[in-house]
This record gives sequence, structure tokens and C-alpha cells, in this order.
Amino acid sequence: MNGLILKIDCPDQHGIVAKIASYVADYSGNLVELSQFTDDQLGKFLARVQIDTTNLSVDVEDFISGFETLGKSLSASWHFRRQPYKMRTALMVTKTDHCLNEILWRTSLGEMPIEITSVIGNRDSCRKIAEQANIPFHLIDMDGDKKEDGFRKINEIIKEEKVELTVLARFMQILPDWFCKEHSGKIINIHHSFLPAFIGANPYRQAYERGVKLIGATCHYVTSDLDAGPIIEQKVQRVQHFHTPKDLMRLGRDCERDALARGIRYHVHDRTIISENRAIVFPD
Repeated sequence: MNGLILKIDCPDQHGIVAKIASYVADYSGNLVELSQFTDDQLGKFLARVQIDTTNLSVDVEDFISGFETLGKSLSASWHFRRQPYKMRTALMVTKTDHCLNEILWRTSLGEMPIEITSVIGNRDSCRKIAEQANIPFHLIDMDGDKKEDGFRKINEIIKEEKVELTVLARFMQILPDWFCKEHSGKIINIHHSFLPAFIGANPYRQAYERGVKLIGATCHYVTSDLDAGPIIEQKVQRVQHFHTPKDLMRLGRDCERDALARGIRYHVHDRTIISENRAIVFPD
């Protein structure tokens, strides 16, 4: 279907939905979906609007530019996305490959409207997987004092490939502040625990030693605060007393794959709006 996705964020006020619907109707557009949320704590209105433009009475670009008058009158920030669309996406990895394989598999099925520009790794472990999928692999040396130069090279690759989304598919390096800020809202990470619990190294060992009853994974946007960005999706599995740390890792991998896949899909389909340190998600 030819269409547009509109994401809008504005102060809450009377008649917002009616004004948006009227604008679409005035140009013979058809509202396919309108998901909204009013944050009473912040006094904000947030919405995702899917519009069928098949019978639009004006050019799509004129429809988009014409929305500026309404948007400004609402003191809003907004963004339009043309449909169908594939988001240019870079995947960053270290040694572990289960998240990488999940993304490649779901992309091949057409579940994720992304175009994978390359796989970037600070280890060579995932090169073969990328090459088998006919995807360029960039090996970046980040050992010792080469970490800063490594991130500068990654930043160059992202810019050269016109990447719109970077996915940390178990990339085991802490991103520098400047990198996080430059790509704010455009980096997704999967963390192998329920944040903020068990951050840092060996989370499954930490969880085992605490006798947890649930193991989980958290997909979140990356910020300069380690593992503290807006949460997009979480997945959980029940833990039994007889489960070993190895069992927890197995259960955790399942959680990681599912949570990351959902998080990517929500982002790519413009179903997330970052509001301060929260991600408002309109699930499909």
C-alpha cells in the first residue's frame, strides 16, 4: 500500500485528533490507523498516524509540506515517512552470533523492512555469516589504545553508507559519549538482563547467584548513560531452581533474539516516540 506514517509530539490540547483527521480528509487521504497517547505527567500528546495516499487529491510532497501550518499551530514536532520503505541499517557485533542470525533470518522473511548496509565487528567471528548473506563485513581493531580510532572509523562507515539505524547485536564495547550523542535515537542495543538489574559483566552468573525466578532481555535506545536509555521492548522466561548458569544463558538467548527483533520492527515501522527517558511504543 502506498502511504505515509506520521509521528507527532505536541502539548496536549483540545481537538488534536479532529484537526489531524480533517487535514487528511480535506485531501482525500484515508486514515488506516491512528494510535495515540496522552502523557498527563508531561502534558503531552503523542501519536502515530498511518495514511493511505492512494486517492490523494494533491502530490504527496505538497501534502507533507502543507502539514506545516497545522503542525506549527499545535506547537508540534512531527515526522512523515513514505511507505513502502526500507531503513538502511548497520549491524555491530563482537563474537556472539545469535542476534545477528535472528536479524538476517527475519529480514530474509520480509518481517523487517530494513536494508542491511554492512556488519561491523571488533572481532572476526561473524565474518563468515555476513559473507554468506552477501553483506559486507568491516573488521575494526579496537584493542588497547585503538578504541577511539576504531569508533571514528565506524562513524565514517555509518556516514559513507548513509546508515539510518545502527543495531548493537551483542556488540561488547561501550560507546563513547560523542558517538551516542551524534546518533541519538538511532542506535538500538540488546541487553542480556532486565535493566537496571545485573548490568555489566557476567549478568547470568549474577542472576544465578541471586536466585532469580525470571530471566529477561531488554531492547533499548543507546544513550551516553550505560544501559540506561529508553526501553523499547522486554522479554522474560521463567527460571527454575535446577537451572544452571548455562541454562540461564540458553533461556536468555531466546529472550534476546525476540526482544531485539521486536524492538527493531517497532523502530523501523515508526511505532516508537522517545519522550524524555521513555520510549512510547504503539505495538502492531
